[in-house]
Amino acid sequence: MNTIRTAMLLAFMTALFMAVGYLIGGGNGMVIAFLIAAAMNLFSYWNADKMVLRMNNAVEVDERNAPEYYAIVRELARRAGLPMPRVYLIDNPQPNAFATGRNPQNAAVAATTGLLERLSHEEVAGVMAHELAHVQNRDTLTMTITATLAGAISMLGNFAFFLGGGGNRENNNPLGIVGVLVAVIVAPFAAMLVQMAISRTREYSADRRGAEICGQPLWLASALDKIARNVERIHNPEAERNPAMAPLFIINPLSGERMDNLFSTHPDTENRIAALQKMASQGMGGSGGMSTSEVNIRAGAPRDTAPRNEGGPWGAKPSEPDAGPWGNNPARPKGPWS
Repeated sequence: MNTIRTAMLLAFMTALFMAVGYLIGGGNGMVIAFLIAAAMNLFSYWNADKMVLRMNNAVEVDERNAPEYYAIVRELARRAGLPMPRVYLIDNPQPNAFATGRNPQNAAVAATTGLLERLSHEEVAGVMAHELAHVQNRDTLTMTITATLAGAISMLGNFAFFLGGGGNRENNNPLGIVGVLVAVIVAPFAAMLVQMAISRTREYSADRRGAEICGQPLWLASALDKIARNVERIHNPEAERNPAMAPLFIINPLSGERMDNLFSTHPDTENRIAALQKMASQGMGGSGGMSTSEVNIRAGAPRDTAPRNEGGPWGAKPSEPDAGPWGNNPARPKGPWS
């Protein structure tokens, strides 16, 4: 189903790209747009993950400079039966995370420093299990290519705006100013709707599979609650500059929108939390949760009684605001931004 969905999505995006080309330059514009779209599909398949990581200024880490974070991902990948993905860190105070890559053998997961500093070990494990679920479901290929093409359609629409249109032979625009308006407004909007619809569906599926991987649905439920509350007040400049990347993240990084409707990039957070709580109450977390010995994390606590520790996952005290995993705590190894 994921393969069919990917093929249908790429076909729709390619057709939309060609339609914008036709509106800008008629038949010749459509042919040129088709060739560009074909080249972009091929390029995106092999390079979109690198582009997404670069656009978010992600830095690859390993067990030497991020031992606890890396260990959590490694244990989760083992439990999911996945190859070990590349692990990245984004120097950003907003807690968030995403996965990318064309297949499980070439996957990467990325978390922000804000995620590691504001969430507990258990919550970090829940988030990364969710991202590995995307890898396992091959959602990463679908959404990465979609984000790339959606951004390209928006840029093509901007090109149409600056080119202008009068329906004359010089620019060969068959619909004149109407075609320009369609290219500038309707096409990017349609691409955005496709992203949103697919993102909402895949998030519910990844929540469920992520809870099964880590064995503790309440860890992810607590993480989603904390991330959503922080996203409302902490901006993500990189995501704001590249809004087509928003559906990749576990929580929409652009705003604190909580409405579960046609125009939301993610399902309502409360609905996701309720689904995870229902899983936990029915004992559907999987065959045994992650233990302390597996990734050196504390035993999980139910969401309603879990402490709201905003100081960081590594036991930072209130008097040590910078004592997170890459802060000023001398007992911890220095990281890429120390």
